[in-house]
Amino acid sequence: MHVKDIMAKDAVVVDKDQNIHDALKLMKKNKVSRLPVINTNQDHQKELVGIITEKDISLRLGSSKYGNLAPSHFHVSTVMTSQPFTAEGNQTLGDAAQLMLDNGIGGLTVLDGSRIIGMITKTDFLHTCQGRPFTDIAVKERMRSEVTTIGPQDRLVHARRIIIDEGIGRLPVMEDGQLQGMITAKDIALAMMSFRKVVPDKYKPARIRNLLVEDVMIQNVKTITEEKTMAEVAQILLDENFSGLPVVDEDGMTGIITKTDFLKLIVELEK
Repeated sequence: MHVKDIMAKDAVVVDKDQNIHDALKLMKKNKVSRLPVINTNQDHQKELVGIITEKDISLRLGSSKYGNLAPSHFHVSTVMTSQPFTAEGNQTLGDAAQLMLDNGIGGLTVLDGSRIIGMITKTDFLHTCQGRPFTDIAVKERMRSEVTTIGPQDRLVHARRIIIDEGIGRLPVMEDGQLQGMITAKDIALAMMSFRKVVPDKYKPARIRNLLVEDVMIQNVKTITEEKTMAEVAQILLDENFSGLPVVDEDGMTGIITKTDFLKLIVELEK
């Protein structure tokens, strides 16, 4: 199969001069976590100049460098990653998946020359994970058992730092060995955006530093068991629009399975 066979053909884009509030609204409305960034050149043609993700927004909003800046002053061009990796429609899925893994990214803008013709993300790859061999592979064979976690009383800026430093998208929230919730880059970005709207400028840096994980985390997290097949988990991730799921047994959490784990499996199978 090729990129063009599974890519989203109507890529949602954002202009580099819009602010990040607009970008987050587009992400929420279209249930996506990244947007190609465009610029209209002097020939009135739209060209790809970057990509912006929820993690990018989380990184900037929690940064002390931009502590007093209102969300309306954060233009997409300030936050985006310039010169993003791209794919072509005729590229194989294995090659595209390997490019994403090698560079720690979750999606590729698909180009035909300089024209944007689609977007391919980890979510699109999940649609290929039905039938054999995915029905024959159990979660326990592919999950990661060494999981970075955080406590509910830890500060939100600490959670943000871990997510950035470790290049991950989510952190299970643990207390006394039990799973209490989950916090993602998206949760942090939305929380800091809302916080900046209502808190006076002079109080923002101090108040943001005092936000706790429990103030923002998602509670009553959906979990799965080690015996679930990869095909079953792929369908859950698609149905629930999740990026990852904690794996549990009767004693508590034993690991985590994410879209990245599916991507690694797809690359192995393609080879």
